[in-house]
Amino acid sequence: MITPPNHVPERLALLTGSAVDPFLTEELLKAEQVHGGIDLAKVVEPLPEDDARWSTEPIRSLLDDAMYEFQEDRTRADAWLAPRLHATLRLTRREAADKRLWNHIALAVAPDYVVWRHLSEATASRPVRRVAADRFRGPADRQCFSRLWWAAELFRNGPDYEPVEVACGNQDLIHTVLRMELIDHRPTAQALVRLLKSGQVTTGREVNGLSVAINTAGATLTYDALAPDEPRDPSRLREWIAEADTAPPVARHVLPEGPDEDPAPAGSVAALTDYFTELFESAPVRGRKSED
Repeated sequence: MITPPNHVPERLALLTGSAVDPFLTEELLKAEQVHGGIDLAKVVEPLPEDDARWSTEPIRSLLDDAMYEFQEDRTRADAWLAPRLHATLRLTRREAADKRLWNHIALAVAPDYVVWRHLSEATASRPVRRVAADRFRGPADRQCFSRLWWAAELFRNGPDYEPVEVACGNQDLIHTVLRMELIDHRPTAQALVRLLKSGQVTTGREVNGLSVAINTAGATLTYDALAPDEPRDPSRLREWIAEADTAPPVARHVLPEGPDEDPAPAGSVAALTDYFTELFESAPVRGRKSED
């Protein structure tokens, strides 16, 4: 397994997709060798020096702890890391939509974490272990760190990250649901978490079947009409981001708190939970036995 680059920058920066290519080598993707870091530092676009959010040390420390804690089961690191990464890297959605930021974290700050988390297992058909390139610079639902940040953003219930832990504990949910536009409707996200917590939906096939049913129904039914959400106060998020200057490191053994926003309306979440339960009962799930 590779180690961090010899030179890990002290500050986050922006790294364009074209600048990534020389450093996304076969040796890195096969976990054989990582770049030194110095040359990469020459091709980045700096971020404002006076913003405490761009320090890499809290992120690097968090990732080191994740690799130590979850050596026996790397996939379990997602549920632990997602809320803590979100609370450490306090971003607006516009900032989080900039792929250049995630490129820099993956290539300059923590390529060893990307390899540790996403290196494939050897199989008879693919004996060479390898990391998919899109874990370094891919779309939001695939890139190693953006997928976790966005999962935390979409599944948190106001300041409560507990639903994020539940959602990120199911790999199929992250992979499938993050691509659904409907997931930005907060009652939809919380209703999905309730189905997971209750054990009504557990397997990957069940998640996929429910997702298809929700998307199909959403084409003819506006969920916001069935289960309205309340508009969020943007000042709460701005205050939370401003507090990054004085915020302590996120706790490792208890969940942090997100922006002090009102949670999704309980009545709307309950209404959608009931509706999705009905959808799931008739959803086509491969391998599920139909009752006579």
